[in-house]
Amino acid sequence: MMGTSAARSFTVVVAVLCLLLLPRHCHAKLSVKLSTKFYAKSCPNVERIVRSVMAQAVAKEPRMGASIIRLFFHDCFVNGCDASILLDDTPTFTGEKNAGANANSVRGYEVIDAIKAQVEAACKAAVSCADIVALASRDAVNLLGGPTWNVPLGRKDSRTASQSAANANLPGPGSSVASLTSAFAAKGLSARDMTALSGAHTVGQARCLFFRSRIYTEPNVNATFAAARQQTCPQSGGDGNLAPFDDQTPDAFDNAYYKNLVAQRGLLHSDQELFNGGPQDALVRKYSGNARMFANDFAKAMVKMGGLVPAAGTPTEVRLNCRKVN
Repeated sequence: MMGTSAARSFTVVVAVLCLLLLPRHCHAKLSVKLSTKFYAKSCPNVERIVRSVMAQAVAKEPRMGASIIRLFFHDCFVNGCDASILLDDTPTFTGEKNAGANANSVRGYEVIDAIKAQVEAACKAAVSCADIVALASRDAVNLLGGPTWNVPLGRKDSRTASQSAANANLPGPGSSVASLTSAFAAKGLSARDMTALSGAHTVGQARCLFFRSRIYTEPNVNATFAAARQQTCPQSGGDGNLAPFDDQTPDAFDNAYYKNLVAQRGLLHSDQELFNGGPQDALVRKYSGNARMFANDFAKAMVKMGGLVPAAGTPTEVRLNCRKVN
């Protein structure tokens, strides 16, 4: 049996040989502890680069900030924060982009590509696409007026993706508060985390298809709000017509989402479920009256969600192109 020190030496030697001789075929199978200093030496300017590209993207289109936040959520909830959502389909591979909750919905891939190109130019093959998405989502929140936080880094990119896992793990717009709580609990996230993270719907837009039933058939909806939404979301047709989640301050990352819920102005069924005589009502009321509490809880929950990693043994790498494996 190999001793501990010998085993470590063997592992290091194998790793070095792997990197020198077969870099494209060596994929991390050991979890890396995330650290805010992970790129201090290998890519010290990575956060500045990400922030710069995100600032340009959000200035051009504020909605893009919300799209990047959603991209991060949809990545992390499917086998961990591993950039699997970024992989394009190929003739022999079906990725996550066309899963039910992602198709014609998730956007911002081009922004991540632009960031990756600049990061690669500065630090070749050092920064993972998964870390870029994590940083970009933090900056999106902050650029829209929300909180900022230190992002632990060191994620790796998966070499595969799963459309079936995306279909099974991403909560839908018709979810109940019980199913939302269960979905988040399955990821190690509490009901409080779930309610705070749902506050990302203080920015962004949704398609008529996903809120039509709410504004025409549900009893717990503000009549004035429903009538306004019906103007651009007819009972038939117009599935792709967009409406803001928060029609009060649609491009500001604030606590208006919770004020809307208290006033029965939640756009999706799953939004209003957080304030409908259930277990999250008290917290929604607190957030609606305490923007700082919401901001603090949201930041903590984003770090917690960002800590979701692929299962042990999952083949990973640092992709050179976020859309395809090396």
